[in-house]
Amino acid sequence: MSGGGSLRIAASRPGASRKTGDMATGSAATRVSRRQANVIFVAIVLGTLVAALDQTIVSTALATIVSDLGGAGYMSWVVTAYLLAEAVSTVLAGKFGDLAGRKVIFVVSMLVFAGGSMLCGFAQDMTTLVWARGIQGIGGGGLIVTATALIADVVPLRERGRYQGVLGAVFGVTTMVGPTLGGLLTDQLSWRWAFYINLPVAVVVLVIAVRVIPSARIETRPIVDYAGIALAALGCAGLTLAISWAGDEYDWDSATVIGLSAASIVLLAVFVLVERKAEEPMLPMRLARNSVVAICSTLSFIVGFAMLGAMTVIPTYLQYVDGMSATGSGVRLLPMVAGTFSGSILAGNLVSRTGRYRVFPIAGTAVMTLGLWLMSSLSPRVGAGQMSAYLFVLGLGIGLSMQVLTIVVQNTVAYADLGTATSGVTFFRALGGSFGAAVFGTLYRDKLFSYDVVQNSAAVTPAQVHGLPAAEATPIIEAYAETIAYVFGWVAPVALLGFLVAGFLKELPLRDGARSHATDVGEGFSAPAPCDRAAQLERVIGDAIRKAGHARTVLNEILASAGGRLNPSRAWAMGQAHRYARARGSADLAAIARNHRLPAEVLQPVFTDLCQAGYARLDGDTVQLTAAGEEQFDRVRHAWREWLDVRLEDFAMTGPGDLALLDRTLTDIATTLVDEPTLAGFHDRA
Repeated sequence: MSGGGSLRIAASRPGASRKTGDMATGSAATRVSRRQANVIFVAIVLGTLVAALDQTIVSTALATIVSDLGGAGYMSWVVTAYLLAEAVSTVLAGKFGDLAGRKVIFVVSMLVFAGGSMLCGFAQDMTTLVWARGIQGIGGGGLIVTATALIADVVPLRERGRYQGVLGAVFGVTTMVGPTLGGLLTDQLSWRWAFYINLPVAVVVLVIAVRVIPSARIETRPIVDYAGIALAALGCAGLTLAISWAGDEYDWDSATVIGLSAASIVLLAVFVLVERKAEEPMLPMRLARNSVVAICSTLSFIVGFAMLGAMTVIPTYLQYVDGMSATGSGVRLLPMVAGTFSGSILAGNLVSRTGRYRVFPIAGTAVMTLGLWLMSSLSPRVGAGQMSAYLFVLGLGIGLSMQVLTIVVQNTVAYADLGTATSGVTFFRALGGSFGAAVFGTLYRDKLFSYDVVQNSAAVTPAQVHGLPAAEATPIIEAYAETIAYVFGWVAPVALLGFLVAGFLKELPLRDGARSHATDVGEGFSAPAPCDRAAQLERVIGDAIRKAGHARTVLNEILASAGGRLNPSRAWAMGQAHRYARARGSADLAAIARNHRLPAEVLQPVFTDLCQAGYARLDGDTVQLTAAGEEQFDRVRHAWREWLDVRLEDFAMTGPGDLALLDRTLTDIATTLVDEPTLAGFHDRA
């Protein structure tokens, strides 16, 4: 990379600054044992699992919910309310986690999510259900974004890539299999259990969170762009509401719909003006001038639009036209799931091998357009095998498109914009999903109720329709089939627009760090992440360490490069002594043992060994590095900096300011890698 030499010059200075630079995440992992970290990770996975499931779990239950509660015009809002609230909550929760501590926000988010789930289960009308889904979404967004930050708090950086990869995969899998689980619960118990199922999970998560997750707060106070977040939320919600109301509550040309649309556009215009002057904008307007970021954000919106929109209406078609149960309609969606994962795996592996990505969004949007067009030909005469093939094609297009978008953006922007650009792309995908559910739902409702045979029929549920004599049932079934075909016919041009936009995407050399995690399927599905550039850089570094081999192997390589007489156990003890002295002014052996939940006698030998090597001295319980120990610490930190520089050599930068910012952050990360309790050294055995 241009400037790579400058990084090495900065890194080569012994005793380089140890002040906190850009580490907004509090990079160093909180002192927890490996067992404790794994228990915490279980809570994080469970919290992420229920939050991701609730994006799609209701899709197969919508027909039953509408027949039970009425209010077909609000059907799409059962999905949209959750997605919109979740998208906004992810932006706020990351900032509030920095202010109050991630544990507090995680616990509060779980309580809000559980409360919203209970209200959803108790709902007796669609209005209550929609509001309860919004409450759920607020909690779900907080769970998702805080989960990533908690991993950074409790898992050492060199192990973090593996944990985050698993979390991303969990998010992707649960999002896609949600409809099948929702259908199973609806058929075997009740649609209300699609929400009640969250409550026992919430209890387990809360018990672990309160008892095991350590309290940790960062030193810096983040700047929250309240005005920008509020304007974006109100503008997007207003447009979505106008789409949902039009043709149902109000005519398309009514003053209410036109006025609400105009007000929303004004709010979004003011949002743009506010973001240009905000100190820490939610979406820096300079990113809009980056063609790669703009194109990837647009494509991410379209992918979310197609995926969530399709998953909202397809189960209704399967239940009313094919007579499937809710469970059966979820199972019949699996070809789309298989296509999505196949496309993601194929794209990720080829990008990792070749370093070329431009072809995949182009091919993906083309295949997605084909899939939507094929879905527009659905009719009662289309067999299960044929429809499964159509769904596979649609899913394949989505998978090919979505896997590389985040990677491309991370590959393009300067370090200063890394976090914001990454979170922006995933935010646009969530926003696209909410708009997709609203547009699909509006088109479906308007077309369906244009048929007199549907309006005049007393049959409401799929079972009632298929229980009618054939002469009465056939026209109703045809109406539902034509309605779904009509919806996909209107949506296919949106994917075609994505194909045209993808043609303008530039092909740039792919960074090694980006190539290293292109094969992680979870990368394409991952939820909106904290807009923290240091956290995003740590993710790249964690992936690089994971790809380089076992953490112990990498550590041994670093120690050999640093010279001296350090082994992993001595390195661990040296890091602990330095870390506690930096945080508290002195390193107390009893305090170190207490934080690791070990008797001081267990740790005594390893610190005695460090002293015998000449790197530290013990004065009672106080451990202090000697001059030789301080020098060796600097050597190990410098070795880590050299290792990082080589693997980030092609990291793009736009100017001296960005270079200086990246240099400070890498120095902090190198210090963290020496300081933190590593799972590869003595702490692994303890």
